[in-house]
Amino acid sequence: MEALALLGHNRGRGVGVEGHNAFEVFLTGGPYGSGKWVLLDHDLSTVIYNRDGAALLSLAEIQKDWKRLSDRSYLPEKQHGWLVCGLHLSDGASYAAYRTAEYLAGYSGPPPLVHLRRGETLRRYLQPGLEDGKTFVFWGRNYNTGGIPGLERSITWVNQPEKMHRSRDGAGFHPGQARYGNAVYTYRPDFANGDYREGVIAENEKYVVFGFRTPYIIAATPPNAKPWAIYEPGCRNGLVLHGKADGIVSVSTDDGTTWTDCGRLTDGLDLTDHVKGRQHYWLRFGAGARHLASSHLAVTTVCQANAAVLPRLKDGGTAIHFLASGNAVVSAGPELPSAQAHVVEGKFGTPSVTLELATPHGEPAVALYAAAHVFSSNPPQPQIKYQIELSADDGKTWKAVVQDWQITRRGDEPPDFWSQSLCWGSKEIAGLKAAKLRARFRNDGGKSYARGEMHLVYPPESQDATRVTFAWNDDQGAHRASHVFPTGRMESSWNLPTGNNVQTRWVDLEPITNR
Repeated sequence: MEALALLGHNRGRGVGVEGHNAFEVFLTGGPYGSGKWVLLDHDLSTVIYNRDGAALLSLAEIQKDWKRLSDRSYLPEKQHGWLVCGLHLSDGASYAAYRTAEYLAGYSGPPPLVHLRRGETLRRYLQPGLEDGKTFVFWGRNYNTGGIPGLERSITWVNQPEKMHRSRDGAGFHPGQARYGNAVYTYRPDFANGDYREGVIAENEKYVVFGFRTPYIIAATPPNAKPWAIYEPGCRNGLVLHGKADGIVSVSTDDGTTWTDCGRLTDGLDLTDHVKGRQHYWLRFGAGARHLASSHLAVTTVCQANAAVLPRLKDGGTAIHFLASGNAVVSAGPELPSAQAHVVEGKFGTPSVTLELATPHGEPAVALYAAAHVFSSNPPQPQIKYQIELSADDGKTWKAVVQDWQITRRGDEPPDFWSQSLCWGSKEIAGLKAAKLRARFRNDGGKSYARGEMHLVYPPESQDATRVTFAWNDDQGAHRASHVFPTGRMESSWNLPTGNNVQTRWVDLEPITNR
């Protein structure tokens, strides 16, 4: 997606090599003339220049002489400070093969917005373990490196990028060099003043349905230490309910199409197995709001978060910048069952399918994001045109989101191709003043859609300020400080007097009601 934004349509591609997927970009002008694919292997931290350092080389060129060209000691001055095989000196062996081109193999989705409902807080931890340092909740392989369960990378630049350029030895091997963080949502809906309705999907005197969505992945504490135990039953700590009330609690991960009954609301009811590995769920309580008012209901959702993108304090004072866009996201997908619940015309597995999605409470949407996963065949046919269209009048008229999208082919190509691709786009739609829209995916080549998704960005009715609280340690001890930021604009006036050897423990976000 970065290559598309910087260089243009289909100017980046995945390439299957030996035990790895590398990446190339298509450059033009200067030493590249009318155009040439060149290696930009972000996974293995590698670019390789030609002998005089004037131009980058392609995988096709590297594969023919890979042992010499991937040797760090071969003309290191030509690399302009970029170490070949920056993660590990043996990584170049993957370039012994040049097998498969993967065109448009990824896509750009909606912005990763966090919308906190009134009564909800979000605490983001930069290191595994949560508050007690002993509760490990994650999603992925359990490496159990250094006795800490969960994911890790012992060789990476992600949290030491300043050491990459002009490195002589690479990233180095350090057990637990990078680990995961967590995002913990705690929701206590207030049934006394009506604020709970902000999180409600549907209700009557007999039930209340709450919706939840996050840009993170709902995590789990697996039942044992096996590498992939997250997929086994008995996981905990991903979704836990507290309180007590009559009526059955049910959960849905396909937007209410199907429900799983989970028993009565009791303190510590753990529903992790039903929602782990997802980004959304609906909770239905078999009791009305008046009855739930005395339940002391609290819903805790623990997600895995990439610690590299979480805010952290620095030594010698820190200026805090905060942007509250005033927007939220509602989605159909990306999981197939969720998207399937919104199909109104056509169907997946055919060359045309239409989804319909509405904002939670009739708010006018301001932007649409849509993407489709298509079986584009091997080899892909450049003449086929793919379309994404939107309708704000139940399909009577349509506007283009993506028009005549093609899988262009250029430059040298390996002998094989990935038989699938993605088509995606977005459109600002504030002028439509529509709360319900349709997204239609179609093509003129008879290619079937494996799945599709659509997302609406909208402004919730409540536009509350946000209290931000940092907790950290430095050479002066343990600290905690808070500041309230208004919604809808950037503010950079909060300066924290951090000392030296700063370690950020967590960051809290909490909406502050504007009344």
